[in-house]
Amino acid sequence: MVCLRFDHGKEFENWSFIDYCNEHGVDYNFSALRTPQQSRVVERKNRTLEDMTRTMLIASGLPINFWAEALNTTCCIISRCMIRPILNKTPYELFKGRKRNIMHLRVFGCKCYVHNNGKDAMEKLDPRSDEAIFLGYSSHSQAYKVFNKRTLCVKESVHVLFGETNSLVENDAQDEEYELGLARRYLLLTQNSMHEKRKSPEVEPSPRASTLEAGQGLDQSGGSIANSVWNKTSLTLPKYAPEQAWK
Repeated sequence: MVCLRFDHGKEFENWSFIDYCNEHGVDYNFSALRTPQQSRVVERKNRTLEDMTRTMLIASGLPINFWAEALNTTCCIISRCMIRPILNKTPYELFKGRKRNIMHLRVFGCKCYVHNNGKDAMEKLDPRSDEAIFLGYSSHSQAYKVFNKRTLCVKESVHVLFGETNSLVENDAQDEEYELGLARRYLLLTQNSMHEKRKSPEVEPSPRASTLEAGQGLDQSGGSIANSVWNKTSLTLPKYAPEQAWK
């Protein structure tokens, strides 16, 4: 490491960190105030972490109190799965020199069951596992980090069974119930409107409409009222001789 650039955060701008850099021959500089574009790589990485953390919390339905566990899981996924564009390698492969097995990765926030290894006194017919929520991976050992719903505490364990499809199935079931509810409501409204139309009294025809209908019948039979009205209102045009019409 030759040079470092960071903002004016107190975790970097202090004498202990500056002495450490001077002791190891690391050059450092600070970015200008209120100019995050000078630290574009770091700011872009922070944005990636925030987007992934927000997406994982929303998709899992967990409260925002678990943001730290979601952020740690995001860092673990990025270091093991995201490939650098130029080197075509993951950060874990660059640091360890070998590829990481990712078969142990699970869906964040999914339902799981953690085995009770005899820590609590149990009877013969008591359940041997507790329902929990998957919160990530342990940073100190090869174990999973889960939130036990019975004890309301976070614990690390290897004996965990996952139900990763439960959340997706529940969401699909909720969507189907919502669509069925909309269809039933539409059908009920349609039936009510048809029932009201049947109950509404028939509108009696007006005298004018009956007169018109009678006129149409007379017109078909030969003596039409319409023709007599037309004859009364017709205009009489003057008659000109042919020689006067051309003058």
